[in-house]
Amino acid sequence: MPKMPKLPAPPMPSALKAPPPRPGHGNGRLTAADHAKEAGMNVVDWVDERTSLSGGARWMMFRKVPKGTNWFYTLGSATMFAFLSQAVTGVFLAMFYKPDPAGGAYESIRHVTNEVFLGQFVRGMHKWGSSVMVILVFLHMGRTFFFGAYKYPRELNWVIGVVLLILTMVMSLTGYLLPFDQRAYWATVVANNITATGPLLGPYLSDFLQAGPEFGATTLSRFYAIHMMLIPGLIAALIGAHLYLVAKLGTTAPPWLKAEKNADLRKVQA
Repeated sequence: MPKMPKLPAPPMPSALKAPPPRPGHGNGRLTAADHAKEAGMNVVDWVDERTSLSGGARWMMFRKVPKGTNWFYTLGSATMFAFLSQAVTGVFLAMFYKPDPAGGAYESIRHVTNEVFLGQFVRGMHKWGSSVMVILVFLHMGRTFFFGAYKYPRELNWVIGVVLLILTMVMSLTGYLLPFDQRAYWATVVANNITATGPLLGPYLSDFLQAGPEFGATTLSRFYAIHMMLIPGLIAALIGAHLYLVAKLGTTAPPWLKAEKNADLRKVQA
């Protein structure tokens, strides 16, 4: 039986062909740095070909902004980076923290502050960063309100921002108890008693946070779980939705700028 002729391989698309070698600095020869750069670009191209992430990145970053955009519009980004700083420093502190009300919680904080390398610096970043994040989220909400960015079609983004503000306050409250010293203990008792005076859900929410007849081991564990896992996950998910809506709907122009009418539109109206 005669053998079938071997068909030639189909031509490779130009997009998949390897790029020509780029000249280096040594008489046209590629250096090790050039090879490393080329390898990195090939990896990025390989990932982008299978995921098309570059399209989403271009959609997110390269978008039109209104005339008059100023530094007030950076408050949202500053709040997001404050949250990222809190997440990174919080992971570091969680490696050493022990949620034990019988002295273990306070001793673990003392150990991080006094004995761990850069522990006092990281704890200071986390402690003061929480205040910075609260201030920034209030400033961002104020800017959004006074610039009228809560109106149609951005109402859903405003609601997400209000929920993020509430979650930020809850994260500050739950984190305040974790050192479990006298100030943290009694401040949280007062805050929980205030919560219990709220209408309808107040008493139930207070019982949920206290996790027992009195403040103790279960209270500290519950506050630690809420502060470390529940609230950061919710904040991260809502920030993603918030950024998506900002990129989709755009930002509003400052209220002191008026829209300029097109000359051709004036002629039509006349």
